Amino acid sequence: MKEKPSEWIAISDLMAGVMAVVMLLLVVAVLQKSVSDLRYQEELAKALEKKDDPVLKVTKLLDEMLKSSESSELIALDKYTNRLTLRDGVFERGSACLNPEAKAAVNAIQSQLVSFLLDNPKARILVEGYSDNIPVGRPVTDYKRFCTVYDDNFTLSAARAREARRELIGTLDANASKRIVVAGYGESKPLAGIEPSDPRNRRVEVQFLIE
Repeated sequence: MKEKPSEWIAISDLMAGVMAVVMLLLVVAVLQKSVSDLRYQEELAKALEKKDDPVLKVTKLLDEMLKSSESSELIALDKYTNRLTLRDGVFERGSACLNPEAKAAVNAIQSQLVSFLLDNPKARILVEGYSDNIPVGRPVTDYKRFCTVYDDNFTLSAARAREARRELIGTLDANASKRIVVAGYGESKPLAGIEPSDPRNRRVEVQFLIE
């Protein structure tokens, strides 16, 4: 007659299984903590990097300045792209001349842009002009009145960017001024979600870069 297996052996096997599960859970918990710690360190490093990012610093200062002034009606800041936009109202229609209100608005933020360049030798500022797609009816040759001569939207958009750059330069010396670069894109880059003929496409955008 065979002997029945001892119930203590069954209990021992059960306890061994429980201990194995506990150990497995402990290992998983340790691994999860290690992964969490690593992710935390990565996020902390990213946060510190952003904190010291010169572009974010200057755009934050500009955002605070625009919120506390009337300049926000003429100049907008996109915090997602870190771009300033001089809206169509800063220029007379068909002209590259900045109106007096626009000059005052640009001058109000000019010191922050100068500091950005002087504090960061590898920094650049791009001043980009854009237009709607309405063709130029006839060449404009009265420079004194329109601050430029042009016969198409590309030339006009570049001239508007150039005039904005002149106001932004301020007291910068010749070497630092070279890091403020102008480009004119005409009607080639309309704003998303609006018609190419919409007046809002007539704008100048200011972008901050660190090389």
